[in-house]
Amino acid sequence: MSLVFAPATGLLAGLDLLRIDVAGAVAHVRLNRPAKRNALNDALMAQLRTCFINLPEAVHAAVLTGAGDHFCAGLDLSELTERSVSEGVMHSRSWHATMDAIQFGRVPVIAVLHGAVVGGGPEIASSCHIRVAQASTFYGLPEGQRGIFVGGGGSARVPRLAGVTTMTDMMLTGRVLDAHEGLQRGLSQYVVADGAGFAKVSQLASRIAGNAPLSTFAVVQALPRIADMSQSDGLFVESLTAAITQGDDAAKKRIRAFLDKSAAKVGKSG
Repeated sequence: MSLVFAPATGLLAGLDLLRIDVAGAVAHVRLNRPAKRNALNDALMAQLRTCFINLPEAVHAAVLTGAGDHFCAGLDLSELTERSVSEGVMHSRSWHATMDAIQFGRVPVIAVLHGAVVGGGPEIASSCHIRVAQASTFYGLPEGQRGIFVGGGGSARVPRLAGVTTMTDMMLTGRVLDAHEGLQRGLSQYVVADGAGFAKVSQLASRIAGNAPLSTFAVVQALPRIADMSQSDGLFVESLTAAITQGDDAAKKRIRAFLDKSAAKVGKSG
């Protein structure tokens, strides 16, 4: 069943650099600077953070897309200003806060990638939990060619997906990866035909929104942190997380449904 979206109301409706729609338990957040290829500036980053920390309580999954021909062409260099070292640190940290609001927010976020995913584009994409790339997608990290360094969290997130050597190559040489190379290197989990991305993520988001909320929260919040721990610490936190989720009423109902064979069977997904 296809999702029927309606414009968000209240605070979210006033975010003019985004277009936000809601269909039941799924929110659709769209970067809305198509004339600038959705290039990132401070105002857009602030609105993204406001959006993800103020999603309606009824929303249990979010889809992130870009308006126009490109997902995100990176930093809006026309708004780049000279900063002192301390100002540069604080500016970078403000962008980190936005990426953290996506990765460690209340709901899983699925990105549809298309066209340019460059500079800040991979930084935003890597803060999402699932990435679906359309065939037109291409990835670039040109900061090394421009005499700068990533500042939106890319050095911490992108190597966890594609590896340090891939990011080093892209930054030093300007190498560009297409959609299928990005899939092979972990920059996305799916590649679909152009125009098919939104249908795919809508299906995934609907499935995720139907999961037990505490279990989903544990996957989003605990799993990446456990991966950063030593094995012994990670196993201990895993035990605590497993016990907490198993004790939840929603989990108990689902286990009972599975045991009495009334639960839906797990199927294959592409």
